Amino acid sequence: MGQKTIVVKCGGNASVDQAAVCRDVAALSAEGWGVVLVHGGSGDIDALAERVGLRQQRLVAPDGVSTRYTDEPMLRVLHMALAGVTKPRLVTELAAAGVSAVGLTGVDGGLLRARRKTAHRAVVDGRPRVVRDQHSGRVTSVNSGLLRTLLADGHIPVVSPPALAEDFRPVNADADRVAAAVAAALGADVLVMLTGAPGVLADPADETSVLTECRVPLDGSPPYTGGGMGLKLVAAREALTGGVPRVLVGDGRVTHPVRSALAGGVTRVVLDSTGANGVRG
Repeated sequence: MGQKTIVVKCGGNASVDQAAVCRDVAALSAEGWGVVLVHGGSGDIDALAERVGLRQQRLVAPDGVSTRYTDEPMLRVLHMALAGVTKPRLVTELAAAGVSAVGLTGVDGGLLRARRKTAHRAVVDGRPRVVRDQHSGRVTSVNSGLLRTLLADGHIPVVSPPALAEDFRPVNADADRVAAAVAAALGADVLVMLTGAPGVLADPADETSVLTECRVPLDGSPPYTGGGMGLKLVAAREALTGGVPRVLVGDGRVTHPVRSALAGGVTRVVLDSTGANGVRG
């Protein structure tokens, strides 16, 4: 029987306990799991942008999903924050937990290739517009061979955006969707997405309303977006359609975030082939 593989997405929300995530990841690796840790770093990106005086904006797509407005200055800040602040912190936490970790952005070894988005219809500062200076893209391929080599040698890959576009220039890519692409490329047994909430909430204002199951429509229509989970559920759908059998959205603030997610009590995301946009508590 081959090695079981898990991809863990560590959210960049400041409330997520990254040290606890790393301890769980290290423990799973010691038990024989192949583990890839994918991360964002919204808190570190925001802090660095504020420090250099860079105004931040959000793009709201027609389906209501919000993403970071990544022009050229923001792309530089994003790369510096993820590669220079968030990633070293995670790699050193894993080293302290007794495992070897290798930090990679998507441009290293051509790990993440992406198709650049040339124009976006979005609402910016309350006004609809077509945005053409957004340096972002959607992951089209993953160098799974590089990840498998690292895993086979006993390392934990720690992966983040940016990705490499067709013109060999970096573009931002949503970290949840990066995690989904990595999980699908590796044929992972499970994708665990950790956030600053106990799971997908039926009522975003009530953390006791966590859903045991959230169904996302297979037909590509916008998924349930309660609690700002829209893009995370888009990523979950991409992982599921890519062959990942189990996708969990769990609480990154608890003592054992990954183990708790695997044990239950979080939200399992499943496909709904009827096209209905539903949830089940």
